Amino acid sequence: MVFSQLFSYFALEMRGLRVTACGCPLVLFAEIMITAQALGDTIANYLTENGLFLVDIEISKENDITISIEKHQGDVNIDNCIDIDRIVAAAFDRDVEDYSLTVTSAGLDQPFKVLDQYRKFIGSEVEVVVKGGGKVKGILSAADEASFEITVSKMVKVEGSKKKVQQDTVTAYAYEGVKSCKPVIKFK
Repeated sequence: MVFSQLFSYFALEMRGLRVTACGCPLVLFAEIMITAQALGDTIANYLTENGLFLVDIEISKENDITISIEKHQGDVNIDNCIDIDRIVAAAFDRDVEDYSLTVTSAGLDQPFKVLDQYRKFIGSEVEVVVKGGGKVKGILSAADEASFEITVSKMVKVEGSKKKVQQDTVTAYAYEGVKSCKPVIKFK
């Protein structure tokens, strides 16, 4: 086998192709790619059984996978992340797929990505960045598939009264009109 054939053999072998000594394909394996859908399907039962929901799955060109999860009530714990790592490792062979995996909670400083995050934070203060400019801080008061509502309280002077009165204004925002919405983190 000459050097160029040997190099081709090793290059093909690394991609899952096997060739004979003459350079002809012996067995051609389709390269298996892990998809976000396949990962989501693999962990769906675990998420449901443990009161969790999927926020995002990112897969880089280098097959670096990041799975972000959140809990409906309370916080994600390290055991949840370890369990998901084990479920994925059992379903997708790292030697065949050649991937790295990170399982993490969504993070309080990150914008919401899915409806379940909005629903979890109803009653909490959030910051909304509106497309076209502007920021609004208020209490997340409702969320559905089409939009969410923010209640903003202001002290206003009422005619005929010496004291200011609290006035609540509820504003609905369509998701497509918003750049981001995330919880306001307060340190006491």
